[in-house]
Amino acid sequence: MKGRLVDLTFTLNGKQRLVIELDGDFRKKFAELKEHPVRVEVKRWRKKRSLDANSYCWVLLDKIAQATGVPKTEVYRQAIREIGGVSEIVCVRTEAVDKLREGWEAHGLGWQTDVMPSKIEGCTNVVLYYGSSTYDTKQMSALIDSLVQEAQALGIETLPPAEIARLNSQWEERQDG
Repeated sequence: MKGRLVDLTFTLNGKQRLVIELDGDFRKKFAELKEHPVRVEVKRWRKKRSLDANSYCWVLLDKIAQATGVPKTEVYRQAIREIGGVSEIVCVRTEAVDKLREGWEAHGLGWQTDVMPSKIEGCTNVVLYYGSSTYDTKQMSALIDSLVQEAQALGIETLPPAEIARLNSQWEERQDG
C-alpha cells in the first residue's frame, strides 16, 4: 500500500513508534491484525510495471523463441539472468541450500537460483533471481530493452523506439491491500 512516513518517536521503554499516513483504506486489515505480531517492511514507493509492458515482453519472448527454436520459457529465464538489479546473493548453511532453492523456485517461472561456493566453512552462496512479476519500472524497462536488442539482432521487427518509450513510461499504480 502506498503511504508516507509522518513521524518516528520513542516510547518510555525504548521502543520506536512509526506513524505512517496511508493512501488506501487499511481499517479492515488493521482490525484483523491488531492483536497479533506482524512483519513490517517499509521501502521506497515505485510504480509497478504496466500490463502493456508485460504483454509486449511476452510478444518479444515468443518471437525470439520462434526465431531461435529455444522454448519461450527458456528465453524468458535467460533474459532475467542477464539484466542487473533483479537478484540477491545470500549465504546459507550448506544443508539448507536445497530447501531454499526449492521454496524460491516455487514462486514462478522467473524465480531461479544458482549456487556458488562461500569462503565461510559450512556455507554456500545462493543467487536468488526475482521473477518479472515483482519488477519496478526500471527493472521492467531493462528487461524489455534487453529483449528488443536480442530481437533486433535476430532481424525481428520491434516497435519503434518512441512506442517502446511510451510502454516504459505508462506505469500502473497498484495498491497491495
